[in-house]
Amino acid sequence: MSKTNQTLTVIPLGGLGEFGMNMMVLRYGDDIIVIDAGMMFPESELLGVDLVIPDTTYLKQNREHVRAIVLTHGHEDHIGALSYILRDLNVPIYGTRFTLALVKKRLEEAGLMEVAKLFEVVPGRRIEIGPYEIEFIPVTHSTLDCVALAIRTPLGVIIHTGDFKIDQTPVDDYRMDLHTFARYGSEGVLALFSDSTNVERPGFTPSERTVVPRIEELARSAPRRVVLSCFASSIHRIQQVIDIAERVGRKVAFVGRSMIDNVEIAHDLDYLRIPDGIVVRPQEIRSYEPRKLIVLASGSQAEPMSSMSRIAVDSHRFVTIDENDTVILSARIIPGNEKAIFRMLDHMFRRRALVYYDNEGGPIHVSGHASQEEQKLILQLVRPKYFVPVHGEYRHLFRHAALAHSLGVVSGEILLLENGKRIEFTEDGAYRRDAVQAGRVLVDSGSLEEIEAVVVRDRKHLSEEGVVIPIIAIDKNTGRIESAPEIVSRGLMSENGSEFLEGARAVVSRTVETSNMEERADWSVIKEKIRVDLKRYISKQTSKRPLILPVILEI
Repeated sequence: MSKTNQTLTVIPLGGLGEFGMNMMVLRYGDDIIVIDAGMMFPESELLGVDLVIPDTTYLKQNREHVRAIVLTHGHEDHIGALSYILRDLNVPIYGTRFTLALVKKRLEEAGLMEVAKLFEVVPGRRIEIGPYEIEFIPVTHSTLDCVALAIRTPLGVIIHTGDFKIDQTPVDDYRMDLHTFARYGSEGVLALFSDSTNVERPGFTPSERTVVPRIEELARSAPRRVVLSCFASSIHRIQQVIDIAERVGRKVAFVGRSMIDNVEIAHDLDYLRIPDGIVVRPQEIRSYEPRKLIVLASGSQAEPMSSMSRIAVDSHRFVTIDENDTVILSARIIPGNEKAIFRMLDHMFRRRALVYYDNEGGPIHVSGHASQEEQKLILQLVRPKYFVPVHGEYRHLFRHAALAHSLGVVSGEILLLENGKRIEFTEDGAYRRDAVQAGRVLVDSGSLEEIEAVVVRDRKHLSEEGVVIPIIAIDKNTGRIESAPEIVSRGLMSENGSEFLEGARAVVSRTVETSNMEERADWSVIKEKIRVDLKRYISKQTSKRPLILPVILEI
């Protein structure tokens, strides 16, 4: 086929309209590549759901055309769905060294390492996958080995920034390659897809190094033990805390599975410098001199059963918080987690700890995402024909689009997309096409099974309205009720309880007695009749609509 009648289609499957769950599909002819495969943590109304991943129906329907999944970096919102997606779609995965080390850990836990096809890429190099030539452009962010993607297609170059900020003084001297962005800008870029996370923040995002003075000051002046929590993937932050501990004469201890795993991975790959003799084992923390120790703990978002959550309520095996201990929350409070985090910090305050969780007095946390001036710089360097904001809720995408519009550097069109919305690039322009199926898949990580929406609806129903279980013993020969019906209820309040239950029993008895023999012989019919009549009675008495589950005992 000639170049002119092929099209390049871009379909976001996650990350546009929410934070997390980042995933984007590129299709040229019959060749598909996928950028990232992330997850997100559920909102509070998704009762009992452990995590949320993108709906990959489109990829399953086109599985023979999917060539690869290409990863920008190793955060959970970019790699967390892989162990679920690869069960149905075992395709090659390309990523940088540290990113693949994190992926391996998750795939080993899921029992998928033997079948996984992982290919390490080097930042600054290029690879070819089908009709795509992909250059991995080094970018700075809040974890290691992060890249943007410059994807050369027969219709032009697509640049996807991944998550980034422009850190002029990175901790590991791994610098963002702005020259390559500028080179592509001079050559001509068909479309730029860029991170919108911090579009509401003016100015520049401070360098990772700016947290050092304040954290060092707190560590020096701390009268007792220091407990610091940050994201386990923030290897630069962990390195700086280790360096601070060395300077102020303290040892470090690591607690929390993700913290220990990531520190081991980074250390094995020589990305983390840990001086000999500075590490104290978790089981030695209680007996170690408190004034000589910094504990690095995972669980900065107060996740249930995380180390910090358990430390806060004094149920951690190795760490307790005592009066005058210093607690530092060196992490962004992710929207939606505020309640849980402040509840956790309240427990620390009750123990009379010295608690620091904001940047008052100097920064103890800086973002890993670009603010407005950095977003402007990328737009001005790349000068794309088309611009698509990605990664954020709709207001972030909208404001990033407005920012691009104010610069006037986009020669074609600024396109606001949402998950499932398709854009088709041709020789003549960019066109919106019919949406594909997209959305959320809810996962129970205990069983690795998808949770259907109806299950969550039932859980919500139970949580709000309660449950009523009428138990009826029926003689299978005569169809008569052998004894008065039992009514078991949970979560349903009634002021006159005994009177209410008597009335409910009478309703159930009457329903059975007024049914004919044929209905009584068919359990499903009689259960439905009981459900309908009881529902009407309860609604009238209490204005509630509990879940009603009739149980018939055959005698």
